[in-house]
Amino acid sequence: MARIVNIHPETPQERLLIQATQFIREGAVLALPTDSCYALGCHLGDKEALDRIRQIRQMDERHHLTLMCRDLSEIANYARVDNSQYRLLKATTPGSYTFILEGSKELPRRVMHPKRKTIGLRIPDHPVALALLAELGEPLLTTTLQLPGDDSPLTEGWEIQDRLDDHLELILDAGHCGTEPTTIIDLTGSAPELVRAGRGSLAPFGLD
Repeated sequence: MARIVNIHPETPQERLLIQATQFIREGAVLALPTDSCYALGCHLGDKEALDRIRQIRQMDERHHLTLMCRDLSEIANYARVDNSQYRLLKATTPGSYTFILEGSKELPRRVMHPKRKTIGLRIPDHPVALALLAELGEPLLTTTLQLPGDDSPLTEGWEIQDRLDDHLELILDAGHCGTEPTTIIDLTGSAPELVRAGRGSLAPFGLD
């Protein structure tokens, strides 16, 4: 049964953030708000929690997961980033973008694309997500909270609880945060490639 916690969307309460990090370290799968829409998240090193997220979303290992990071230095620790990629990341983060990059040796193989050895990475522009990441002190493994068969992500705490009460341990409810997922940009090639158009503008990549 999921515990639903009403957290302030702009100044999240520290005690609630501390409790949330304890849940994560103990193997929880949680729903959290971001600058695009709600996401499912778990601890990077927790294989069981990852398997549960894949089951909720009904996605296989070829579906890119997203490592949600606090800042650019954290991204650079978990992905191979050259100078041109770094400049693009610096110009567009934090924001509603997910970038496909080649994973580093710091990442467990199970969280990367099995053939390409890539992963999605992002820095969210949402006070709750950033404060949670700061309290946790490490990235979160995440994916959009969009259930199989639905046309858009879930965006209300009560709706998330109603649909996923038996599958989550924690819901950080910060109110409505949108229903448009991130824009996904693949940076592994010679030029940025659009994978999914979402909330983030395409202009910085010359793709508009």
